[in-house]
Order: sequence, then structure tokens, then C-alpha cells
Amino acid sequence: MTDKKFNPEKADKLFSEERKALLPPDKLLSYLEIDSQDVVADLGAGNGYFTLPIAQKTTNTVYAVDIEPKMLNMLKENAAIASIDNIHYVESDLVTIKLEDQSVNKAMISMVMHEVSSIDQTVQEIKRIIKQDGKILIIEWKAIEMEAGPPLNHRLPAEELLEALKIANFNVEFIDLNSQHYAVEASLHD
Repeated sequence: MTDKKFNPEKADKLFSEERKALLPPDKLLSYLEIDSQDVVADLGAGNGYFTLPIAQKTTNTVYAVDIEPKMLNMLKENAAIASIDNIHYVESDLVTIKLEDQSVNKAMISMVMHEVSSIDQTVQEIKRIIKQDGKILIIEWKAIEMEAGPPLNHRLPAEELLEALKIANFNVEFIDLNSQHYAVEASLHD
């Protein structure tokens, strides 16, 4: 849905000090327990707020998946500045992710699920690309009225996201991050 898509003209806000205080990358990425051998997908990578620190935690491949080529180009520039070369750039939506089945064992999805056209289809796609022992972390805006972020009618209530993941056979854990955001840590049932 185009009216829900993030505007690349506002990309500089993604690295703001306020955002770093609310959503510290290293603290949040600790939920994924990324090690040097992990293959990780950052789904909705944008200009690299989480992609860059992920790529520094693994020597393996990091897939930066984003629907917006401008954001991926910004990420390429940011990676070049940081001398990071293990990122593979994938222009794709999240309803039909252009990655192979079971190609990653960790995935990060930050502030994107509320933008997708189908939560259920996106969850099925995440399930398709993640390995059986894989882990995902989804960060979203709380479904409450506030000045920051998307309008209330674009937000994804935590209950709805948790239910979609449970139906897809994920083990889920809700994490209350701060006054504006929540996270869901999920792994596939054995």
C-alpha cells in the first residue's frame, strides 16, 4: 500500500540521536544472538540503521532487503563509508521476498510490518526463508496515538502480529521496548 510506505526524503531521521536512544541497535540486536557464522536478512533494511551493525557481527552474508531502490543506494553508500562488504542488496517487497527457501537463520524486521499489504502472507514468506532453528525480531510502533511515527490507522497492534506468528507455528515472545515501540522475538516450533 503506497500510502503506508516510508518516504526516502526523511531517511536522515533514521539515524537521529533520538532514535538511537529509543532503539539502540546493539541492545536490540542482542535478542537475535548473532554470531560470526549467521546468515542474516534485514527485511525493510532502509538506509542501514540495523543492517550495518548486523554486518559487523557476522562474517557471513547479510541480505539487505528493501522495496525502495533509493534506500538501498543510501545503504550502499553508508556501507562503503564503514568499509563493510558482506551485504547483499535485494530489491524486493516482503509479500514475495526474493530470497531462497531456508536461506537465513536470523532476520530483523523493523518498522515495516505495518506497511505490508498482507501480514499473513509476509509472515509465511519470513517462515519460508528462515531455517528451522532460526530466530526473528520484529520491531513495530505501538498502536496508540502519538506525534511520532505513522498515523494510528496504519499501525499494527501487537496482538494482531502475535496471532499471525502463532498461526504460522512460531514461538513468540512480546517485548515492551519503550513508550512508542514494541518487539516480538519469534522462532519456529521444533
